[in-house]
Amino acid sequence: MQPGKVLIIGGGIAGLTSAIALGKRGFDVEVIEKDPDWTVYGVGIIQQSNVVHAVAELGILDDYLDAGFGYDHVEVYLPDGRMVAKIPSPKLADGYPANVGIGRPALHKVLGDRAKAAGAAIRLGVTAESLDDDGEGVNATFSDGSSGRYDLVIGADGLYSTTRKALFPDAPSPEPTGQSVWRYNFDRPDDVVSLQAYEGPTGVGLVPLSERRMYMYVTTPEPAGKRFEREGLAAAMRERLAKAPPRIAALAGDITDDAEVVYKPLEWLFVEGDWSKGRVVLIGDAVHATTPHLGQGAGMAIEDSLVLAEELAAAETPQAAFAAFEARRKDRCRYIVERSRAICEAQLSKGPPADTATESRKMFEVTAQPI
Repeated sequence: MQPGKVLIIGGGIAGLTSAIALGKRGFDVEVIEKDPDWTVYGVGIIQQSNVVHAVAELGILDDYLDAGFGYDHVEVYLPDGRMVAKIPSPKLADGYPANVGIGRPALHKVLGDRAKAAGAAIRLGVTAESLDDDGEGVNATFSDGSSGRYDLVIGADGLYSTTRKALFPDAPSPEPTGQSVWRYNFDRPDDVVSLQAYEGPTGVGLVPLSERRMYMYVTTPEPAGKRFEREGLAAAMRERLAKAPPRIAALAGDITDDAEVVYKPLEWLFVEGDWSKGRVVLIGDAVHATTPHLGQGAGMAIEDSLVLAEELAAAETPQAAFAAFEARRKDRCRYIVERSRAICEAQLSKGPPADTATESRKMFEVTAQPI
């Protein structure tokens, strides 16, 4: 279709990468984000080899590497601290590392700057109050009293997507897993040069973010939806590492700042039904939110952005593009959601054992395939 005017609801990873991909193809893009401060978690994120390839296609890979830490393998450790596997990651972008660890604030700045450079208008503290699709376009009204008309709308507003609820009131809601994740930043020792994943009922990983920093993630069984007061959060995280492998237990002593602990109950979502209606389409966590056990949540969102932009540029109508987009994305995203959930349930003794090394190798094989 001819480049037209696009509204993107949500200024996170899916929304910003869509803005970059569509801007490069000549679309007139407007992004609205409900958070007036446009804040993100202060810890990090893993960008696997398929993401490195995707951001290379977006033309922002050098920015990623400047802001993060590249590495080419994953190390897997038993609960007693013994390394049992060193898994090479496929290199999908010539001359670049296979994976990147990057701080979320640094990633957010890269994507925000590049979206603006691609021509996107970004409005903060604004939500879509209504979307009226008349078949020829979508009339949107906004919380600040303004309105606009668009050729299509992309709902990239995450796990609790209001766009999904408006389009598909009967779509499933996010489902709690009974597990939560804790994250904390540390100075990076010289020997942490890749993701180091520790197996066990308490899953732990160390991820390099830069020459100086890394972060630790910890997954623990918690009552569904369990929340903690900010005061005492560091002590609660340390308590859950009391029986961790020696190296992790030693690091736990440095978890002292309640304000620096990022804690989140884990939920998942996969919409088996339609991902679009008329001229409105959903992407990213709005339709396929995964737990972090395979490190692919952001990767699936970024791939969505690329595929959707490709299909919109190639198709005659938004509806044809959306159908092609869904056909290319559904099986791959379902695999990530289901296998991540299987690892989660294995850690909770709710399902068959899931070997981290085996699951990681299979994930790299699947995600190395073209999107």
